[in-house]
Amino acid sequence: MGEVSADAVTLDLLREARETVRSSPLGVINTPMVAWCQTTLPFSISCNIQIKLENMQRTGSFKIRGVANQFARRPKGGRFVTMSAGNYGKSFAYASKHYGSKGKVVMPETAPESRSTLIQSFGVEVERAPTSSLIDVVNRCVREDNMTFLHSYDDLDLIAGHASLGMELLEVMPEPDVVVVCCGGGGLLAGVAAAIKLSGCGKTRIYGVEPEGACTMYRSFTEKKPVGMDARSIASGLAPPFAGRLPYELCRRYVEGIVLVSDEEIAAAVSALYRSGFVVEPSGSAAFAAIVNDRIPELEGKNVVCILSGGNIGKDELANFPD
Repeated sequence: MGEVSADAVTLDLLREARETVRSSPLGVINTPMVAWCQTTLPFSISCNIQIKLENMQRTGSFKIRGVANQFARRPKGGRFVTMSAGNYGKSFAYASKHYGSKGKVVMPETAPESRSTLIQSFGVEVERAPTSSLIDVVNRCVREDNMTFLHSYDDLDLIAGHASLGMELLEVMPEPDVVVVCCGGGGLLAGVAAAIKLSGCGKTRIYGVEPEGACTMYRSFTEKKPVGMDARSIASGLAPPFAGRLPYELCRRYVEGIVLVSDEEIAAAVSALYRSGFVVEPSGSAAFAAIVNDRIPELEGKNVVCILSGGNIGKDELANFPD
């Protein structure tokens, strides 16, 4: 795919993708939103917060939205390779099995073993490599095995699919003042922000949240170009080696700012959510962590949406979090 600019992301494109996602044979769910005040979450909040429960999504995270749109626009029975720490790989594997495609996921060596086992259970091959070498392995598969690379965050079809989440939340809260979204490579943040702004919510402030040790988009904003880093975080899904080029362009256009949370704050968020009945992985808890640790400015009296982006965490991993 050639270079695509942010101008390619139009409201018509996002509406078309929304219908593709909604009617996908992969069974993407219009996930519920729940008011913070109707939960047992122990924090006193002086604003109206709605929590979007993408942890209840099929395959356990928002990634199935983008994957549904990607696979709908690719030839059936193709040979695809991707790189993922887990959630995108799980949705990619699920879709590969459904569409009868040959698939391979290149995973960082640091990703939990349980994630690669799950991906392999869908009949998709896994190759583990150091984070810095992931793209080299992908390029080898493209070159030597004639596979097509499906990018896990820097892809127009993927971002358009993720935008369906932004359109859904506007059906519940038509004019949010603030929307808080986790950010890894930036595909979800870019899609949600574009959906909200292009739908006419010009005054909505949209914030991305990254871990301090994996702040590629934050650094990209500072340096005014997409940058990479040796990203390390408890939230492995938010620690890609570099920010996506198209997500960066869209985020610069539509996102108010990127805020950072520590791994300790993310871990505390996972525990607090779990105690209140929400199974949310570290990567999915970042937006919540930013709100409870006062990283988002001027929330008082505002209508706010907090996205819990994924719930793929096993009992073995949960055991490592404080009670």
